[in-house]
Amino acid sequence: MRFKMPCKKNPIVVLTVLILGLLISCLPVALAADVEPQIDTALFWSIQKSGQTAGYLLGTIHSEDPRVLDFSDDLLDKLRENQVFAMELVPDSYMLERLNGYMNYPPGQRLESVIGAERYHKLEKALSAYRVQTGIIERMKPWAAMMTLSTPPPETGFFMDLSLSLRASGSGLEVMGLESLEEQLSFLENMPMTMQLALLDQAIDESDQVDKVHDQMVDAYLENNLVVLQVLSDEQLEAVSREAGDYFIEYGIHDRNQRMAETLLHQLENKTVFAAVGALHLPGEEGLLNILRQHGYELSPQEMPLRRVPDDQP
Repeated sequence: MRFKMPCKKNPIVVLTVLILGLLISCLPVALAADVEPQIDTALFWSIQKSGQTAGYLLGTIHSEDPRVLDFSDDLLDKLRENQVFAMELVPDSYMLERLNGYMNYPPGQRLESVIGAERYHKLEKALSAYRVQTGIIERMKPWAAMMTLSTPPPETGFFMDLSLSLRASGSGLEVMGLESLEEQLSFLENMPMTMQLALLDQAIDESDQVDKVHDQMVDAYLENNLVVLQVLSDEQLEAVSREAGDYFIEYGIHDRNQRMAETLLHQLENKTVFAAVGALHLPGEEGLLNILRQHGYELSPQEMPLRRVPDDQP
């Protein structure tokens, strides 16, 4: 069954969601001829093997919206039960420094010479709300500029994944990354320049819609239902070129799923693990849920609130 949700399409925001692993894949699950479809709807799952709990898997959204940071006591209790907290990348100062290096051209090379003067001046105007200094814009790579424009200007920098990692560390869990920075960024670094420029043009043209679309995504996430997120992703991706969509799905989702699964499976052999990854990495034939099942793990949806219910709500 397909549902429809009214929303204004913004392909650039969706592609950033795919880059950061925030929503879900637009691909349906491939099924054997006479097997009933398995529709995974939950964002939070327990991982079991031979009747024993091996850990948990949580689909996250890269947002600093206070609503996604107000974790329920039940969720935090589940987090503390484990020995390891696994996330896509550990956002420590060393990683952030290296990320900054990847996002910028080396001294002597300027963005304007790559994208042209007219496009560069439009970019400067679009980035004015982000308070990015001119000297920094001059060195940004096209994909980095596109990503910057595709999310609302940060206010606190305290995103969901970061908040969970700090809580895990404070509870004595080992915090680790499921992939390296180089692995995660390789598909951006290798993206054809013509595709980068086309996506950058869309990001500039639609920069005034970012806040609205981001709020729609958070609202969908708070429904705690992968099917709702699936519909939103499907409708948004209709506005993206087939070439760009295929590129992101193959290299930004499926390839990364395999790498992260390999690391997660290794950890699950000897330790209990609470894994938190962008929700797009969970569903589908090549999603983490299915990969874990193929390796003998049983996945059970945790039908519990991910955030605290306000006192004024029943």
